[in-house]
Amino acid sequence: MTYPPNADAPREGAPEGPDALATVPAQRGGVRSAAVGRLRAAATTEPGRLQLIGAVLALLVVAFGAVTVLEVSDRASAADDVVSRSQPLSADAADIYRSLADADTMAASGFLAGAEEPEDVHAQYERDIKEAAELLVKAAASTDASSSSAGEIRTLNELLPVYTGLIERARANNRQGLPLGGAYLRYANQKMTGELLPAAERLYAAETGRLSTDSADARRWPFFALATGLLALGALVWIQRRTYRRTNRVFNRGLLGATAAASVVLLWLAVGHTVARVELRGAMVHGQESLDVLNKARINSLKARANENLTLVARGAVLTADGTQDKYETDYATGMKALGVQLRNAESLADDASGREPVARAVKSVSEWQERHRKARATDDQGDYDGALKQITDPRGSTGESFAQVDEALRQALAHEQGEFTTAAEDGRGALGGLPVGAAVLAVLGAVAVVAGINRGLSEYR
Repeated sequence: MTYPPNADAPREGAPEGPDALATVPAQRGGVRSAAVGRLRAAATTEPGRLQLIGAVLALLVVAFGAVTVLEVSDRASAADDVVSRSQPLSADAADIYRSLADADTMAASGFLAGAEEPEDVHAQYERDIKEAAELLVKAAASTDASSSSAGEIRTLNELLPVYTGLIERARANNRQGLPLGGAYLRYANQKMTGELLPAAERLYAAETGRLSTDSADARRWPFFALATGLLALGALVWIQRRTYRRTNRVFNRGLLGATAAASVVLLWLAVGHTVARVELRGAMVHGQESLDVLNKARINSLKARANENLTLVARGAVLTADGTQDKYETDYATGMKALGVQLRNAESLADDASGREPVARAVKSVSEWQERHRKARATDDQGDYDGALKQITDPRGSTGESFAQVDEALRQALAHEQGEFTTAAEDGRGALGGLPVGAAVLAVLGAVAVVAGINRGLSEYR
């Protein structure tokens, strides 16, 4: 009977025991030494050196394309966030603030009108509350639940029903001619100015800060891609110069093609990113800064109008902390002073006639508003409450008319600056469009061209 040979049995003449184990690393070391030896031997010949240089060049060109794709994709994503997420959220936060402030103004205006609140004033109040609620839902859907913005949105959602409930109580008492209505209105105003508007302001600041961060990220220079590109281009020029000095061959089509591909990517990267930086910076400087100032101006005008109305509602019942002045009249004066400063800033930031014209109209209307307000206060101080009320609330010749003119001018200025921002930001985003894909394709073509060029040189040694 025959048996198969034992695979585990030592081969004849093979070492046994500890000596057998020692041969394994020795054999591996021998393989590595042989490989290093072959590599070293190849490097001593011109064909071998060309092969090594070609491999390094091809890898360098591919690395240039890969780094460009990674860095430009990151910048393009940040630019897209500026256009499609950050700035819209910042604008929505500003609109939430404006809607709440306008609702408070309309509530006070309706209360001053008497038991029968004007239908248009009540409708505007309802639109403001509805708009604020809808924008809060929209903002919540686009905001990380763990962020500070989400916390402010929750606060606003909790406080808004409380505020509207107080306004309804004020209306109900006002319709019955009860003085308690004024107390409810003042309490609602305190809720708005002390809790709702500060939360809306913090939300706006957070979203505007995120916009600034996204814009800065999109404008960061792709230093690694530029450095890798210069290195690859320098290496390609060097190998062609080396080839010329050794063979007197002026052109190597493969290496020339690789150089052209690397040059196109590097130029595209530098020019495209420069244009994107300029446009995005212009969007922030000429667009967002103006929007920020104009939003604050519009909000201050709304708050000033609400305080002007509440001055007549309270009739001196609410004083400043030192007990010497009417609180609402003092807040009105503070708001109008801030409004004047912001309008001057907005006028200086406007970079064309279309942007300056509505701001100039707002400045003129503010001056008229202040003059009419002084006359209304003088009339009230003389004891003519009804006369002062007409000077505040009448459709024509009143501070209400001046306020409406200011608000409309600021709305037009905001629309213009929003268009300026969107156009510049979209141009910045577009400057980076196609670059990642183009860089990847050209890098692959460049690497193939390097291999073809090196092989053409190798063929001359065969």
